[in-house]
Parts: sequence; C-alpha cells; structure tokens
Amino acid sequence: MSKGRDNKPHIGIFGRRNSGKSSLINVLAGQEIAIVSDIAGTTTDPVKKSIELEGIGPAILVDTAGIDDEGELGQKRIAKTKSVLKVIDLAILIISENQFGDFEDKLVEAFRQYDLPFIIVHNKADVGQLTQELKEIFANKYQTSIIDFSTIRPTNILEVSQALRKHMPENAYMQKSLLGGLVKKGDVALLVTPIDSEAPEGRMILPQVQAIRDVLDNDAIVVALKEDQLEGYLNAMQPKPVLVITDSQVFPLVDTVVPPEISMTSFSIMLSHHKGDFKNYHKGTPHLSKLKDGDRILILESCTHHVSCEDIGRVKIPGWLSRLSDKKLDFDVVAGLDNLPRNIHDYAIVIQCGGCVITRRQIINRLKPAVDAGIPVTNYGMAIAWMHGIFDRAVAPFVDLDEKKNY
Repeated sequence: MSKGRDNKPHIGIFGRRNSGKSSLINVLAGQEIAIVSDIAGTTTDPVKKSIELEGIGPAILVDTAGIDDEGELGQKRIAKTKSVLKVIDLAILIISENQFGDFEDKLVEAFRQYDLPFIIVHNKADVGQLTQELKEIFANKYQTSIIDFSTIRPTNILEVSQALRKHMPENAYMQKSLLGGLVKKGDVALLVTPIDSEAPEGRMILPQVQAIRDVLDNDAIVVALKEDQLEGYLNAMQPKPVLVITDSQVFPLVDTVVPPEISMTSFSIMLSHHKGDFKNYHKGTPHLSKLKDGDRILILESCTHHVSCEDIGRVKIPGWLSRLSDKKLDFDVVAGLDNLPRNIHDYAIVIQCGGCVITRRQIINRLKPAVDAGIPVTNYGMAIAWMHGIFDRAVAPFVDLDEKKNY
C-alpha cells in the first residue's frame, strides 16, 4: 500500500479480529464507510478511508486485517497489515475485553522499530471497562494515551480525537516551505522546465507545480520557461533571478548559461531537501565514482508510470552512470513501495527519485535498510549533478541554508 497522492496524515487501525477496528472507523468518520460484521476476518487487505478529523483536518484512516489471523492466508494478511507501518504517521491499537498479549506486544515492538507514535483504545467498554491493573501497566510500559471507549455508545469520541491530535507528528500535516530562506518577497525565481515525452500531456510535472506555488507563498516572483529560452531571458531581463531551479536532465546546459553568482539547483534536489534524506544523500553521492565491475545499483521510483526512451530512472541514469564509471553495472528498478527483489546488501548504492508523490516518512523508511546497512544512498538530482560535474554548485543553496540554520 502506498500513500500515493493522498499527502495527508495517515492513521492505521490495528487489533485482533472482531476488536472493533471497522466500527471505530465508522464512528470517527460519522458514517458507515467500513464493513462491520460479527464474522472474524471480515477485513482482509488494508483499506484506506478518507475522512475529516477534529483538530487534524483531512486524514486517511487505514483499516487492517486482524493481527491474530490464522492459517497460511492469515499470515499473508498479517504481513500486509505490518507493511502499512511504512506509510502511516500514527497508529491506533484497539483491544477489547481486556485482552492484551503476545499479538499486541509484537505489534507495539514493530511500532517502535518504525518510530511510530500510537494510542491505545480499549473498545467495548459498554460490555466491560478497562481494568485499573491493565491501565497502569499500559501507562508505565508505553507512556501513551489509553482510552476506554465504546463504538456502540461513543460518548467520549472527542477524547479519541484529542489523543490523535496530541500524538500526531507535526510534520504529518504541517508542510515546511520548499524554498523558505532561499527566496523572499520581491525576489525572482526562475524555473527551467523542459517539455519532453516524460512531461504529462497538457500539464506540468508535480515538482514544477509545487515549486511555483511555494515561490508565490514566499511572496516572490516566479518565471517559468523552456531551456532554449533561458539565455535570451537572462541577457534581456531585469531584475536577475536570485535562484534558478532546473529539471536535472538539462543540468549541463543550465550550468553553462547561468552566471556563477546566481544560485542554481534542481527540482529533485529541492525535494530531497524538503522531505528526503538530504544529509545521507549528500554523503552518499560521491560513491558513484567508486563503483566496480559487477556492482548492482538499486533505483527506487515513488510512482508507477509509462516508460519511454527518455525515462530518467530506467534509461538515462543507468546510461550516464555506465558511461561515467566505464564499468559493467547491473540495475534493479523498483516502483512504488514494492518489495525489493534482492537483499539490500547486494547493492553498491541506492538511488531514490525525488519522491514528489510520497511523504518524507515513506522515503526515510524506504531508505532505512540501506542506511542501517551502511550502503550509500543518493537521489536522482544529486546523482545527475555528480555525473555532470556540477554537484557542489547544485547542492550549495541548501547546504548553505542548513549551515546558516545551524549557526
């Protein structure tokens, strides 16, 4: 399951079969949007529901299969349930009738592995309230909100909403500026936007649209043009831009045309600083020059799309890298959040796309196995800049910005 374009807080609902997961979703949504049944195992695969939550706003609830599912098929359902941990921002663990054991302990341990905040809801309080003993165990062991609740008589629904608001990470629904600190009121930001077969018909790609909006949000002026119009604009127009953001594929041309006193970067590098693992990308990129014959490269795309002869991740980056290294390299491309085809240790380096349609949490979790294993990681924009000899210039705006913030 991927967040895809639902760039809103995602909340996963976890618990045993018939604990009331789907019922809680219906109560939170204020309408019957999840199937409720007394038959155990009604919910099989993770299902997303879009709702509006008090104190949070638009959010996505993810209903999951029971963590106590049985049989070979049940184990597959549990595996899918646990895969949801990579894409959500907060979890609700539902228990009922004071049942709490190995199933829940293992799930909480998984929450902690992903640094995932969670709350505990004891459902069916109309049948039997949460015991004081269990409440104290939870309070001492987990330091989170514990709510006694009934989906039949949801008199304290506000308490659940307040707990969700309290434990929801701020970055789940408060987006920092893409270009804050680089452009200010009255500045001109120049966007170089090639129109090729990779561009959506009649539209601009998402990072370009996001950049335009962010420049305007910073009360600056945005100018967008194609690469063949760049030199004429810079020669004729005033004031000069304080920042040029380009599609990575035309880096060499833009680097030649844009004077060194004007800051330059790419849409992909902009996104890597906004919600990628910028620090590890910056550290890992130089390893592109250390590749050996037989090395295998993992390329991670965040979305699925039609592949053309100009495809950046599947065609151009492998071609550039093979020529730069003059080595025989092997490449694996994984789209969306699919499982890796090999063990992470089989790869010499991981190259992540800009990630325009997924969240920072998804990107960080996607890269975590490589980072934990000490395998270098980079992203499309930084890799392309490195291969074209303009890495330092392309990352400088954000490196300088971070140094100022840390000063």
